[in-house]
Amino acid sequence: MTSVRSRLLILALAPFMLLLPFLLVVGMTRWTSDYDALLIAKVESDLRIAQQYLSRILAGTSDDLSGVAESGAFADVLDRDEAQQAAFFATKRDALALDFLYYLPEGQAKEIAENWPVIAAGLSGTPASEIDIFDAAKLSSIGAGLEDRARIDLIETEAAVPTDRTIEDRGMVVHAASPVRMAGHKGVLVGGVLLNRNLDFIDTINALVYLNAVTGGELQGTATLFLDDVRVSTNVRLFEDVRALGTRVSAVVRGAVLDEGRTWLDRAFVVNDWYISGYLPLSDSFGSRVGMLYVGFLEAPFTVAKREAVLWMIGAFAFVMILSVPVFLWVARSVFSPLERMTQTMRTVGRGNLSARNRHEGPRDEIGQVADHLDSLLDQVQERDQRLRSWADELNQRVDQRRAELRQAHDKLEETYRQLVMSEKLASIGEITAGVAHEINNPVAVIQGNVDVIRETLQQETDGIRTELTLIDQQVTRIQSIVGKLLKFARPVEFSGYDETIALLPVVEDCLVLVDHVLKKGRVEVVKDLADVSLIRADVGEMQQVIVNLVVNAAQAMEGDGLIELSLGPGERQGQRGVVLSVRDHGPGIREDVLASVFDPFFTTKQAEGTGLGLSISQALVQRVGGLIIAENHPGGGAVFKIWLPEAEVDPLAA
Repeated sequence: MTSVRSRLLILALAPFMLLLPFLLVVGMTRWTSDYDALLIAKVESDLRIAQQYLSRILAGTSDDLSGVAESGAFADVLDRDEAQQAAFFATKRDALALDFLYYLPEGQAKEIAENWPVIAAGLSGTPASEIDIFDAAKLSSIGAGLEDRARIDLIETEAAVPTDRTIEDRGMVVHAASPVRMAGHKGVLVGGVLLNRNLDFIDTINALVYLNAVTGGELQGTATLFLDDVRVSTNVRLFEDVRALGTRVSAVVRGAVLDEGRTWLDRAFVVNDWYISGYLPLSDSFGSRVGMLYVGFLEAPFTVAKREAVLWMIGAFAFVMILSVPVFLWVARSVFSPLERMTQTMRTVGRGNLSARNRHEGPRDEIGQVADHLDSLLDQVQERDQRLRSWADELNQRVDQRRAELRQAHDKLEETYRQLVMSEKLASIGEITAGVAHEINNPVAVIQGNVDVIRETLQQETDGIRTELTLIDQQVTRIQSIVGKLLKFARPVEFSGYDETIALLPVVEDCLVLVDHVLKKGRVEVVKDLADVSLIRADVGEMQQVIVNLVVNAAQAMEGDGLIELSLGPGERQGQRGVVLSVRDHGPGIREDVLASVFDPFFTTKQAEGTGLGLSISQALVQRVGGLIIAENHPGGGAVFKIWLPEAEVDPLAA
């Protein structure tokens, strides 16, 4: 059981131990979330700067080509020979920092316009500049050495999509075209920049985004240009002086950016470390996603900074706790000590020592008053305990006296019950006696008539009256049978026993003979379905009393006119074999509100008739031999009484 000190400490320290740490965790979680959101916002801003620079490259290339296409020098050179034109294009290409520059007359331009939307736009009179992907053959045809510059060996990269490719020989180029409309000349001026291995391009983006004046120009981040998922221009390092050209982006980023076209702003694994990264999908002049533009910075320094901040906050919290808790415990000692003393006193009293007291000698504050009041209550409890003990002794004497009286009353009740059983049996005998008298009259009359015939024919031969004499014998036998069954039914319970095993089928047949007068009197028909079942252990007289009671009740329920269905067969209850006797009448049935009370003593539905003990006694007799009797209404009408009796166990030695 938790002590008073522990509970008070828990109550008092809960704000320190639960609430404040919870607030600390919530605060650190919110701060960490905001810190991470700030990093994402920063990388998003960096990505926009890189995107703007790439857009400026595209627009600048288009403007440069338009300036050349509209210049007088270009118009003059178009009328000169190919050597002079080649020198002019070489000079302009170097001046504009282009990797290729050439002129397509209108006829040639129309032939390839279907393959390149940029050239189609220039042919229609609109300057255009887009990112396009050139294969190795195209690169070789437009500039010397471009094919070799574009070629990059692929490096197996952790977390990338598996591939069988070993090289990337395509080139990502800034592809620009400007219309040429001069006297005698009509066509397209085409130029561009190869971005593969274009370190000036990627370093310029990195300088624009991450140049840190505070650290003397140290670059604090990385930038990369991807062709599909391959790094073709990057300042990400594999080693100290080796750029990660040919490495590939992770499968997760590729799926989000290239496959789904989303901008990635989250942490990502870059070559060999985690970066706060931004990836922007790049589309070519056909609108297909062909690469990505990436900027990002290492996550590790910021993770270290967050960890240090969290540790500092936890340390500050722990320092406050270390200072606060001892001060609180010192102040709370004056509360704990009296309460613990009261707890000890109550524990001593609980063990039976009612003389234990607090005897508080401290300040007379609220706790001191409670301690004094507790001593006063304990004085009263001790006094009342003494009174209760004396009353308990007196009560025990009265309980013993009442127990003796109840035992005598119970014995009288048992005797009364036995008398009631006998009374009910005598009542049944009374009803049967009237029938027996009626049954006796008929044989006696027959005997008397045949005696008269004998008198008249004494002098003649006896062959002529043989039939009458036989009839006399039959009637006398009938009288003897009825009287014998009546005497057996009326046998006192004191002389009955359960050591004998009986067959229930003959008992049922005998009972039908005993109640035959009741059935005939009211025109009651009995339908029998009686099987020869196993033996049971019971008293014949008691079973006759139960069966007679049920049959008579069934006849009375139909007011003396109707059908009684009597069935006997095997039955099992809770895994124990036995026999089932069913008595069903076709009367009105038993009302549902009294169905549960039919076996109660003195309960009857026959006003001014019977004692109400027939079914109660029948139930007691059935239960005495381990059986069960139930009453229910049949779905087809009328009431059904079912008796289940256990099968008698056969002694193997006796068998």
